[in-house]
Amino acid sequence: MVLSKNTEAFILAWLDFDAGDSILCVEEQTKSYSSYLAEKGLSVISVSIRESAKDAFIQEKQGKFDYVIAIGVLERCFTPELVLPKWKALLKNYGSLLLATPNRLGIQFFCGDRDPFTKNIFDSIENYSRQPNPLPKNMGGKLYARSEVESMLARAGFARSKFYSVYPNLSVPQLLYADDYLPNENLNLRVLPRYNDNSTVFMDERCLYDSLVQNGLFHKMANAFFIECPKESSNFSSIKHVTLPVFRDQEAFATIIKNNGVVEKRLLDESGKDKLAKMAEIDSDLQRHGINTFGFDVKGNSLEMPYVDAPSAAYYLRDLLLHDKDKFISELDRFVDLIVNSSEHVSGEGYDAVLKRGYMDLVPINAFYKDGNFVFYDQEFYYENLPAKVIIWRSVAFVYDNSSLCNSIIPCQFFFDRYKIDNVEQILNDYIKPFMDKLLNKDFFSDFNSKTALDYDIVSRNYRIINNGFSELLDAPLLLSTCFENIGGKKIVLFGAGKYADKFLAFYKDDYDIECIVDNNAEKHGSLLRGVRVSSPDVLYGLNPNDYKVVICMKDFKAVYLQLRSLGVRNIGMYDANYIYPGRQSLVPSLMAANKSQPHKKYHIGYIAGVFDLYHLGHLNMFRRAKEQCDYLIVGVTSDRYVVERKQREPFIPFEERLELVRSCKYVDEAHEIPFEYGGTVEAFQKYHFDVQFSGSDYVNHPWWLEQQKWLREHGADLVFFPYTEQTSSTKIKALIEKGLL
Repeated sequence: MVLSKNTEAFILAWLDFDAGDSILCVEEQTKSYSSYLAEKGLSVISVSIRESAKDAFIQEKQGKFDYVIAIGVLERCFTPELVLPKWKALLKNYGSLLLATPNRLGIQFFCGDRDPFTKNIFDSIENYSRQPNPLPKNMGGKLYARSEVESMLARAGFARSKFYSVYPNLSVPQLLYADDYLPNENLNLRVLPRYNDNSTVFMDERCLYDSLVQNGLFHKMANAFFIECPKESSNFSSIKHVTLPVFRDQEAFATIIKNNGVVEKRLLDESGKDKLAKMAEIDSDLQRHGINTFGFDVKGNSLEMPYVDAPSAAYYLRDLLLHDKDKFISELDRFVDLIVNSSEHVSGEGYDAVLKRGYMDLVPINAFYKDGNFVFYDQEFYYENLPAKVIIWRSVAFVYDNSSLCNSIIPCQFFFDRYKIDNVEQILNDYIKPFMDKLLNKDFFSDFNSKTALDYDIVSRNYRIINNGFSELLDAPLLLSTCFENIGGKKIVLFGAGKYADKFLAFYKDDYDIECIVDNNAEKHGSLLRGVRVSSPDVLYGLNPNDYKVVICMKDFKAVYLQLRSLGVRNIGMYDANYIYPGRQSLVPSLMAANKSQPHKKYHIGYIAGVFDLYHLGHLNMFRRAKEQCDYLIVGVTSDRYVVERKQREPFIPFEERLELVRSCKYVDEAHEIPFEYGGTVEAFQKYHFDVQFSGSDYVNHPWWLEQQKWLREHGADLVFFPYTEQTSSTKIKALIEKGLL
């Protein structure tokens, strides 16, 4: 099979079709299934649901097909009980209907995925009770649970059927499990969850797989089903489990566990045939270095090996960690020693060895624990001159898999220290990330992944939202507090060219890379807002979604959010000009780094605002006194326009020079222009979320300043007054200038 983004066609890769089989594919969209079967040289006809149910077609093709294949179409039939008998009539006596359909009670929907038809969360779980009855035709279809499908098949005359549970879903059919088979490994290390829409997912479904298995729910709550429905015979495929390489290249294998105790690894493309000889050579090399492998026989385009009824090494080691710490340490040491000794050393010894051949998959998820030994399988490739620490790091990571429970028993860092892994970031950037990106064809599938893959940041954000109140759930993707999440290093596109966008630009234009503004109002296209051009939303088509974030700057944002989702945008935030954000994201890391070794002062972030015209010792003393009380000091400097319009005079020193004088003071950590339209204490707090504002004592009894002090205290901050240097002030200097005494 030629690699393509139609990953769903892999669901047929494990089936044994005969060259003379006649096949009818009922397809509605990509026709990827019929294309795949045609590439295999099979006789295939592709028709739509409507065409497949027409009486004329039934009369012409009755009893003509060995297989009728309907994948992802049953849910699009509003009356499947009427269509299924017609598909049965098209089969030969010993033919089979092959169905695949999502499960409306799939675990993905309990984790927050949207229904593919209503675009709402939980609709399928509630069996569309919130939708009109009957369902409108323009909805496009509905999902069914297993019992509903079984009933429809029985009424259609299919006496028996065999269900396979599909994970993570039909669009990415990575794993199939027959009804009488359960996984004996940590699925959270195998499955790469995928969703119709990842923006509303609030739970990592991989954390649930073990519990589903243990409580008899694994098959009932599968995200999809593949179903064999023979017309008359009781013959089913002799398959227990299939692992499909949905993101791999044409040299990848489908792994098929059969009822006869044989595991077949089947090449999916003839062009990868050299891989068989390479794997045989790798197996011999590993055994020569004392590494136990299961071995295999080469048969045509497949490798065959015996089925192993034993726990995976990852499962075995993790269980030890939870129940026997001392044995876990010794067993992990033994595993790591195997890695170190798996090849000749180009340089170094022990954990510091550089391996002549570094087998990246010599890790616990590619090994079983059997008869007291670690026995490896699926060793497909190696890297020359690879540091052993890279494979050791992968092995430790697979055992821990970010488990807080495991870390609480023995911190993962204990093993990094034990195995002298002090360059984790380098290992990740130089070895692990390139390896995984290539293995999973990340560049090829980047757009697909951005819309469908499990995203930890999104899950964490939505989890917080739910715990903070269910009333906000439907607005989860746009919750105000997410405006500045995942924004670092991104180009920023503002949606909306009104007051909210104007304030965002006034506050943050110098902090972030503002690419452009987009707006649905064509009359604004081509205009400038604070120097940034306003364009049509069509410009988003030309941007890489991984490189930018869209910030919606308008009060009524729901319609715009849906518009952005339809354009493929996934990194979306919402800015509300009246909302108080928790400070700029970029400020916290720099602040912590700058004060890492210093004891914290009374206040964390301090703020001072002023004109700072005729810069003098009084200003310097105020900055010094402020810095003595806070870890980080931000100073706002008013513009020349402010001085002219509010002070009714021209400044003696231009704004750019005043700003540079303030910025150069050693007590000042940041200095910025105060936006003319947003220059008050409330606006400054909205931007910086400081802990204290400092002001001169000449305002200590001023009613307006006392109101500001009250407001700040209500919001967890304070306003502190202290005197300027009495001998010197800008007022005195200006008075002397005006009198001509200086």
